[in-house]
Amino acid sequence: MRGGVLLSPPLLRGPRTVHLVRNPVSGAAFEVGTKEHFVISRLDGTRNFDDIGPEYAARFGRRLTVENWHRLLGLLGARGLLDGAPDPPPAPPAPPRTGTLWRGTRRMVADADATTARLHRLLRPLLHPAVQLPLLAAEAAMVVVLAVHAGELLGGAAELVRQPAVLVAVALLLWLSITLHELGHGVAAQHYGGSVAEIGLRWRFPVAIMYCTVDNYLFLPGRRAKLVIAGAGAHVNLLLLLPFAVWWALAPEDGTERPLLAGLLLLGGVQALSNIVPIPPLDGYRMLGHALGAAQLAPETRAYLTLRRREGRAAATTAYPRRARVLYTAYGAVWAALVCLAVGGTCAAAAVLVLG
Repeated sequence: MRGGVLLSPPLLRGPRTVHLVRNPVSGAAFEVGTKEHFVISRLDGTRNFDDIGPEYAARFGRRLTVENWHRLLGLLGARGLLDGAPDPPPAPPAPPRTGTLWRGTRRMVADADATTARLHRLLRPLLHPAVQLPLLAAEAAMVVVLAVHAGELLGGAAELVRQPAVLVAVALLLWLSITLHELGHGVAAQHYGGSVAEIGLRWRFPVAIMYCTVDNYLFLPGRRAKLVIAGAGAHVNLLLLLPFAVWWALAPEDGTERPLLAGLLLLGGVQALSNIVPIPPLDGYRMLGHALGAAQLAPETRAYLTLRRREGRAAATTAYPRRARVLYTAYGAVWAALVCLAVGGTCAAAAVLVLG
């Protein structure tokens, strides 16, 4: 294989286990099965068909034929993945702006990877576990305290609604936290050896938010790095709420700022915690997929449940391995429960705010 080719860890996708292979020149990625990955991962320039064939037979219980060998090498060569193969044309640069006034994106940073690399160098001393673990503990304690005082927080949100100027200031602060949320993903990616492809603005009129696209973190070894990168945004959101939570806790019970701070903490807490709910396209959905080693969890769950409903349990059992059946059934149940809780919670909160 040519230098720089990236191979992902195994991923469950539907009834199959797949690996992603990424071309370092074009940036294109495609899926291969476990047998193809077994061979590709051994093409290091020191082994040939006679070396890999017996290993393949011992692993899969069948011989690797010369025809299979030639077909795989031909595919890899055509995609420019073999050493000495012609370079494929690089991907065309993305336009700085796409879409219309009502919906689109705009790239805001010329070199997103260099920008996040500079931020990472600046913040690196703060990313040590000796700093981050106490902060995580403080955030967990804050969430528990806020949950205990949920009634006061709802009352504070109602007070915010009655003061439009303060509500606008809170909205701007939460919008800023979204920007820092996205940069948090980029800095975390740099910390674990990933790269950032783009930082920009995405709008769905009248809402506009920043985004940060991490390029290659799916190919990082292990699950911890991917979980941290996906969860870094919510961590930043909660971190920004900590000083306001301390201010709220120390404010006198009859202080005029206390209900406004309570409203801010409610809105900010919902913003942060909703991001870790495992429903697409939220960060929690990506975190769950990384934890389970599964790709396209929601679409594959829908495909499995559709097959089971239309053709019966026996057909699904034949087509899917046991792990896939258990995972997709469980995620379908979790998804339905979360949607019901979200709808019920939203209706209850709206009723409290309206009825006072």
